Amino acid sequence: MKKFGLIGEKLPHSFSKILHNIAFEILNLDYEYELYEIDLNTADDIKSFMIDNGLDGINVTIPYKETVMKSLDSISEEAKKIGAVNTIKNIEGKLYGYNTDYYGFLYTLKSNDININNKTVVILGSGGASKAVIECVKDLNAKSIYLVSRNKTDKETKDGIFLIDYKDLEDIKGEVLINTTPVGMYPKIDFSPVGEDIISNFNNVVDVVYNPLETKLMKTANKFGKKSFSGLTMLIMQGIKSEEIWNDFKLTKQEIDLIENKVKKEI
Repeated sequence: MKKFGLIGEKLPHSFSKILHNIAFEILNLDYEYELYEIDLNTADDIKSFMIDNGLDGINVTIPYKETVMKSLDSISEEAKKIGAVNTIKNIEGKLYGYNTDYYGFLYTLKSNDININNKTVVILGSGGASKAVIECVKDLNAKSIYLVSRNKTDKETKDGIFLIDYKDLEDIKGEVLINTTPVGMYPKIDFSPVGEDIISNFNNVVDVVYNPLETKLMKTANKFGKKSFSGLTMLIMQGIKSEEIWNDFKLTKQEIDLIENKVKKEI
């Protein structure tokens, strides 16, 4: 039996085990998927952890998407470009890293008809989760991209991206506000990364948080008549892409639809 799992610091919020076990069932695969809460020292030596636990592949979440990269034998071109890995495949003791978050986020935008070509986009958070989102919106030709972080005190520009502090947000209006921080995630569901005065300045809000399915950020957007989208579609589609990498096959649209529908029913 092949073994897979998710590594992260804190995982009580995660739906990944549900997602992948549903995928295994629909694809008729006798595999198992578990959640592994690990510390930074373990993430620093992810190869030993995977070998010791007999893991054929893992997903990587907050805050280790960048940490694990130095332990890998090979990193895909898209993961190098993004600067973060969220999927690892173990082939005879050699570890191969990929980023499927890009695919999941792109699918979220396209499936919800969110057009950012020549539009202003604001991304909250500068951690590993933001990196795939940044590359995606750059590739979709956003006119202006603002990356907001509490770690930035001075305005600066990097690769065509404006790096700003949260206090600068009140002067910006745009097409899409994207939250890549864990703020608002279970169990702290009564928090939002920004207030009503900021949220009301955008036509669409995308929250990569998927538990709860409707975050406080999304509820506020809905109150102002804005469109809001959770991170569930991104989770499902990045997970499906991970399955394809681990198993060396492409899922059919019918299989993808079956997995997506069953996950949405069970959570």
